Amino acid sequence: MRFRKLGSSDLEVSEIALGSWLTYAGGIEADQTRACTDAAFEAGINFFDTANIYGRGAAEAAWGEILSARPRDSYILATKVWGQMSDDPDDRGLSAAQIGKQIDASLTRLQTDHVDLYQAHRFDPKVPIEETIEALQKVVADGKARYLGFSEWTVEQIEAALEIAGPDLFVSSQPQYSMLWQAPEVEVFPLSAANGISQIVWSPLAEGVLTGKYKPGEAPPADSRAANESMNKFIDGKMSEATLEAVQCLVPIAAGEGLSLPELALAWVLRRSEVAAAIVGASRPEQVHANVKASGVELSADLLAAIDEALGDAPVKEPQLAPLAEAGVLHR
Repeated sequence: MRFRKLGSSDLEVSEIALGSWLTYAGGIEADQTRACTDAAFEAGINFFDTANIYGRGAAEAAWGEILSARPRDSYILATKVWGQMSDDPDDRGLSAAQIGKQIDASLTRLQTDHVDLYQAHRFDPKVPIEETIEALQKVVADGKARYLGFSEWTVEQIEAALEIAGPDLFVSSQPQYSMLWQAPEVEVFPLSAANGISQIVWSPLAEGVLTGKYKPGEAPPADSRAANESMNKFIDGKMSEATLEAVQCLVPIAAGEGLSLPELALAWVLRRSEVAAAIVGASRPEQVHANVKASGVELSADLLAAIDEALGDAPVKEPQLAPLAEAGVLHR
């Protein structure tokens, strides 16, 4: 496992991070969650990313129980704030009151006195940005978080925050980024890099499409995300026949390098120096061990050109927000 510096912080994070969105928010049993977490440590992963909204606290509570048995300095823990945490529609957002309440609730569930990275899960246009920044800075000042980050903010939102608080405010950005969703390269990557902000990317396997398990002209496997109505809102935009055909063209390219398709996809993401870590999920320990093989894989210029040719027009390259349905965003 290789490690990279996270922005302007002193954190050295593993190139592959373990996330807890669908899996550890109630998607799999507790013993599987523990097995995958143990496998992550065995594989050299030190970076664990969650959010208060994942299962409305369930994912944080699961990791709080599991990670409490390990030395606190043996892992880097990140969580997020923004999503609706109860049936009360006002129990959400980035107001000072909400941030103050949610950081304490997250720390209680995580069974720790601080997180290493506290991230604004989305931007909150209903709250003055000055209020949000001051509240996040207070979390750090109070010792409840070491560093701050954001997820899926537009360039304009990032610039507004930096203009108020300066480049030392954030150390990380968490955008969707993969072979099929390349839009952050255009604006978010360069703006972030100029201000000491690293990328922690989510969905580097494009909700599983880049594993190659979805075949053109075939129904998705019964146990897959695309076959699950509660999950497929995220994946639908990547399931066109043209996209699936392009992905299948990547299979022999990966095989020619002695790589699996997921290894190729993760190595492609990690080829960018702006990316500190790629977040992957796992429901089985063997998936963890398979994904970490991508760390340290170097892709040649000829190989990258072959990938571009195979994908053709499939990737989204224009700057835009990730396509997340409102209800789904709360559980990403």
